Amino acid sequence: MKFSEIAGHIETIDSLRTLADAGRIPHAILLSGISGIGKFRLARAFAQYIHCSNRANGDSCGKCPSCIQHAKFNNPDLHFIYPVVKKDGALISTDFIEPWRKMMTDWSYMPTEKWNDLIQAGNSQPAIYVNESEDIINKASLSAYQENFKIFLIWLPERMRPEAANKLLKVIEEPFEDTIFILVSNDDSKILPTIFSRTQRFNMRPLSGDDISRHLTQNRGIGQNLAQAASRIAEGSMGKAEELACHPDEIMEFSAIFKETMRMAYGLKARRMKTISEETAAMGREKLMRFLNYAARMVRENFIYNMKMPQISLLTPDEEEFSVRFAPFIHEGNVEGLASEISRAESDIERNANAKIVMFDLLLLISQWVRMPKPARLPI
Repeated sequence: MKFSEIAGHIETIDSLRTLADAGRIPHAILLSGISGIGKFRLARAFAQYIHCSNRANGDSCGKCPSCIQHAKFNNPDLHFIYPVVKKDGALISTDFIEPWRKMMTDWSYMPTEKWNDLIQAGNSQPAIYVNESEDIINKASLSAYQENFKIFLIWLPERMRPEAANKLLKVIEEPFEDTIFILVSNDDSKILPTIFSRTQRFNMRPLSGDDISRHLTQNRGIGQNLAQAASRIAEGSMGKAEELACHPDEIMEFSAIFKETMRMAYGLKARRMKTISEETAAMGREKLMRFLNYAARMVRENFIYNMKMPQISLLTPDEEEFSVRFAPFIHEGNVEGLASEISRAESDIERNANAKIVMFDLLLLISQWVRMPKPARLPI
């Protein structure tokens, strides 16, 4: 991965390049931002730049032995750390190396739900366990095999179990001279504070719609119309845009469920609401969380649509057709309540709560909020 392959993030690339060129690379770097904006791709490009023996024009050459090894994911001084699930005796990242290589090859913007599918996580929440920290410490204690630096690239450090984070803390506090840690986080607020405070942090921004649509058309072979639609509703996340563009049927499915949910909730059709809760619960945790994320977006976008601000609306044509009639029911009197209840349901599902109960409770609450009359405006 080269810097030239990274969409956007010019300022961050310049900062990292300057650190490497000046020989002032911090022992621990944290790249943080929303999921799917290319943080991990940039971390890979930076690691390759550090190891490249023939840098040119501010980028790695892509041709030296180190660059070739990076491209093949087999540089002996680059170690990938990522969340896994405990099964069949597997406890550390290298136990899942084959699906990991497939992830980096096919889904380099690192959508977490895709990783969960590849390792067949089911309802388990992948994590970084204490065994991983022990393995990192053992590897860090050895000299670099062929490069000047050993690099540990840790994806989702917020998924570290407390015992794993505490064990790793010492080697981050007192690192070996030839060791660099690059942490890539979707939510740095969940990282152990003592680790967080010992990193040099780079907060990365969402991508522009132009960057996203260009990537989809040039690198994914997506048609221009679909690419533009996906870029509009991806909220700056290339990972989300890829999911939308490569799986448009799921979005249509979510749209149909959302429409019926709101109609049944407004009509207080309790029996059908119970059936919907059972059907959505049967999706499985990860897909259900994606649906709830979609529902939250639709509530937000319908509120914007109702406020007569089409220039910042991110609705597809199909969604807009529904919103023409539905948007008036989402207003300043209920938008925060609806958003809060959907967010709470998503959080409960993430913690493995009973999906049927969570969803039926959510639908009952939605029926109360969506029927709430718009508050009267006070005279000026």
